[in-house]
Amino acid sequence: MSLSDNGFRPGHHDQYQQIRREHGPVVGVELPGGIPAWLVIGYIELHQVTSDPVLFPRDSGLWNQWANIPKGWPLLPMIGRPNPSIISTAGAAQRSHVATVEPALESVDLIRLRQTCERLADRLIDGFCGRGTADLVADFTAPLPMLALAWIFGFADEEEPQFVDMMKMLATSGPDAEAQYANVVRRMEQLLAVKRTKPGADLVSRMLAQPTPFTNAEYARDLLAVITAGYLPTVDWIGNSVRLMRTDERFAAALGGGQHSIEQAMIEVLWEDTPIQIFPGRWAASDTRLGDKDIRAGDMLLLGLAAANTDPHVGRNLTGSVETAGNSAHFAFGYGEYRCPFAAQQIGEIIVRSGIEVLLDRLPDLDLAVPAENLVRRPSPFVRGIASMPVRFTPVRPAGSTPVANAARTSRLWRSAK
Repeated sequence: MSLSDNGFRPGHHDQYQQIRREHGPVVGVELPGGIPAWLVIGYIELHQVTSDPVLFPRDSGLWNQWANIPKGWPLLPMIGRPNPSIISTAGAAQRSHVATVEPALESVDLIRLRQTCERLADRLIDGFCGRGTADLVADFTAPLPMLALAWIFGFADEEEPQFVDMMKMLATSGPDAEAQYANVVRRMEQLLAVKRTKPGADLVSRMLAQPTPFTNAEYARDLLAVITAGYLPTVDWIGNSVRLMRTDERFAAALGGGQHSIEQAMIEVLWEDTPIQIFPGRWAASDTRLGDKDIRAGDMLLLGLAAANTDPHVGRNLTGSVETAGNSAHFAFGYGEYRCPFAAQQIGEIIVRSGIEVLLDRLPDLDLAVPAENLVRRPSPFVRGIASMPVRFTPVRPAGSTPVANAARTSRLWRSAK
């Protein structure tokens, strides 16, 4: 089965069920160029892989296909060459990178982050609220996490265009993707040089302040890992949640800014419509057997996060859905030693929830301007996000920094803190 085939439609649960019936919980697949890999779609099997960092480490240096990877291979920036960083090393080396990145993430002031996200969301909405129509992806869900990350990294307001330019380069795919990635690494190294001379209360400065020193390239790769994990998945978490709330009558309470509905929609998306569908992140350290397949040392394992979440072995009700209320046993953030750090999960949740709260407070009658089935998804088996989301609403005046707007922001902060 080829993952580059247009017939593979990520997120279609019926397709995953058919693949599971035909191939079992571990599926042999081909990546672009005919590169072989194993796609793990069984919940139990994925739990086994993510629970054993010794047998299945996140060490791309083990890959037995490096000799077959051509220059400009489109997935190379996603997988990463075997260079020291938080996403391409294992054991003690990986733990040293974690010990630098995690404390920096944990030191982010979550109250200030929430306030910043609300300010940014208000600013973005002011840019289109008078029109009565918008492309919610281009106008809101894509720029909000980008601007929030710029604040977390310590970019000043006037430096936001530089950060946006970096993000666009990082998102580039195709034959120039590796060169663009190298350009972003150089931009990050420039940022590191600035923060060494003028440290501040930001993620980059706090990473540099940790006791374990790394090379500039290592710091840059770790920062890019934070961006890669934090940007597009957060964009799609917002977009997929808004789509669910505007197409499912269970979330009608959100028309009045219902906080419980927003939280429930966000959780359900992580189960049923998770932004990261497939994650290329493990390599077998030795020959083994997984599910009903023989895995050879150096084989790549792709983590089928979305497929595992919809595995029939996961308890489901009569409608076929998981009872998501209070249930965090999904794989949206991974599992085990290489799981997305809890602090990063909190940061993502604040960006998503703050953005949706402000959006529904400001534009309570916001609705899709096209039938839900006409929304176009990105053509990728690895992520599931909406490329464009036309919406309509009653035009309103920009809020700016009026006393009414400030009172609304205070009200939102108070509700979210309860």
